[in-house]
Amino acid sequence: MRFGLCCLFKKEPVLFRTTTAKSLLSLPREVQLQKLSAICFHNASNLHLALETVQRLGIGAFRIMSPLFPRMTHPAVGYFLEDLPEGEKIRQKMEETRIFARKNDIRLSFHPDQFVVLSSPHSQVVANSIRELEYHGMLADAVGADVINIHAGGVYGDKFGALQRLKDILPDLSAAVRKRLTLENDDVSYTPRDLLSFCERFSIPFVYDVHHHRCLPDGLSVEQATNLAQDSWKETGKELYGHVSSPRSGWQGGNPKPHADYIDPTDFPACWLGRKMTIDVEAKAKELAVIALMDQMKGRLDAPVR
Repeated sequence: MRFGLCCLFKKEPVLFRTTTAKSLLSLPREVQLQKLSAICFHNASNLHLALETVQRLGIGAFRIMSPLFPRMTHPAVGYFLEDLPEGEKIRQKMEETRIFARKNDIRLSFHPDQFVVLSSPHSQVVANSIRELEYHGMLADAVGADVINIHAGGVYGDKFGALQRLKDILPDLSAAVRKRLTLENDDVSYTPRDLLSFCERFSIPFVYDVHHHRCLPDGLSVEQATNLAQDSWKETGKELYGHVSSPRSGWQGGNPKPHADYIDPTDFPACWLGRKMTIDVEAKAKELAVIALMDQMKGRLDAPVR
């Protein structure tokens, strides 16, 4: 069992930079590219530092922030690495990161932003989503990430029709995206029961978010959903991926959807103990929460591997 950190650090000195399209548009194109080049090289270097840090902390997986190369897909200020003065240095740094992750068995993933919606009835939204996913596919190829995880999107008054649109768009995705694409249940629209048969039919691994499932139950128990999710990964030869979090206000304190700073150990599913799986810890305290959970779980993780 490996535990994963999501994108950012709370205490460790690993920082990523960003910029806005508005600030870039105020600059001549040459200056834009110089600024973007400096940011991208900084972020590529700090991604390597992030992996060195999680390796030192004993964390086995890292979710890479989507805007690693900010505004790369923007219609007005977008760019390719080849456009940047330090493009070759950035590629080299990403290759070093890929080698480091493989050598140290650190599993890498992406979770594109909520505006990536392949099931949208609006063609421009779908086109933008595909462009964003292809950007993630490029990054994943470069650093060796094996998961690009998305939600199914909205229902739009017809859940079956929305999933049909999602199915129809799958052939338009590149191999770099398609071989890494996973679907996750959410806390508003799509439960595990809604997605598991779809994932099985189209050979898409299912990422099981137990917190979302508790917020939006569907009659499946946590153990049933976990077992079905695990089945969806068998053809890939990769280990099951899950997400865990705790409600900020507790389960009796109002809206349970916002995440707490740390994980309440009672929210960790007993049926996950002993499984060969990756668990992203979605908590506001970031690496501090991952370390705390690993410490709390030490005595419970000695169950036989399933």
